[in-house]
Amino acid sequence: MLTGQYVILALKIAVGAVTVLLLASLTAIALGKRRLHGRINVAFFVLTLTALIVFEGVVRLINPNIFGYYDAPGNENMRTWLRIHLCFSVPSAVLLPFMLFTGLRSRRKVHLALAAVFGVLWTGTFITGVFFLQ
Repeated sequence: MLTGQYVILALKIAVGAVTVLLLASLTAIALGKRRLHGRINVAFFVLTLTALIVFEGVVRLINPNIFGYYDAPGNENMRTWLRIHLCFSVPSAVLLPFMLFTGLRSRRKVHLALAAVFGVLWTGTFITGVFFLQ
């Protein structure tokens, strides 16, 4: 049965997996392998976008009440962490296509500026999503 807890677990696994890709991408660029960096980033983008589409499909179409347990009395802490998580994850998702575009178009200065912001947002997404959501 599809429950909110299983969806959160799946998202934790997905966030962990794409974070490994992100770290591999940063390693590739540190080693001067720009092409590998770009290819890993494309994979990161595709996997992250796929996870978002599947998640939204589940939440909006399949079971809109799947996270109803967040509204139960006594779960104020979980709702707070979900709001904090969304403050990181939504802007990082919005920023991701711009990161990909600027990287593919070799707009280095803009790409690096966006990368700094994205790094902070993704760190927040990872920490709140993996360690605080239930």
